[in-house]
Amino acid sequence: MSKSIAPPQRRTPASAKSEQRVRDILRVGRQVFAEHGYERATTTEIARLLGISEATVFTYFRGKRELCLRVIADWYDEIIRSIEEGLPRQASVREQLEFMVLTHLRLFLIQGTGLCALVLREGRKPEDGQAADAEGFIELQRRYTAPLMELLARGQASGELRQDIPLRLLRSLIFGPMEHMLWEVVITGRQLDVEHSARDLVALLWPALQAPGAELERLRAMRGRVAQALNET
Repeated sequence: MSKSIAPPQRRTPASAKSEQRVRDILRVGRQVFAEHGYERATTTEIARLLGISEATVFTYFRGKRELCLRVIADWYDEIIRSIEEGLPRQASVREQLEFMVLTHLRLFLIQGTGLCALVLREGRKPEDGQAADAEGFIELQRRYTAPLMELLARGQASGELRQDIPLRLLRSLIFGPMEHMLWEVVITGRQLDVEHSARDLVALLWPALQAPGAELERLRAMRGRVAQALNET
């Protein structure tokens, strides 16, 4: 059983000033990690940019690894919040899926490729020998993929998505191509038309996700609505 959603801080901020300090460290930490990557980023540089001592950073975070994971967790929170607040819940499962893919790609690239590269490299693996890190990363990934898992579960329950494939495999079918697309942008530097890419990706994946016969049922229902409308005129 996981202990927490994000890695524990060294000290829980007890005042508004402390809470602001943590926000500042995370803000500048995001900037430094995105610019330099995990290996070349230093807590010394983060402290210097904030005009504080490195010891102050360590008051709130045990070290660079914990700070990096918290930076990633906070960014994930922003993406999750954007999905939950903007998701068109009255739309079809396909339309909701397209919104999720679009939001994912757009926010991963909204600040260029630096933060995207950091998450792709560091947001998937714990540091060697760090069991606590492993648990934190697993819980972080579980929380991040939860909105998509919930949508897939609703789609299966409504009969729109196939029920013979485990949810975790359907999840991987969607996240795998997205990650590949993001890696290509990071490595090549080429621009990505996120709106077209999201539509194209969902169009490609939908036949594999859709329940057998669901399209036929949709067309029958549409034909019924058209016939009813003609009879009423």
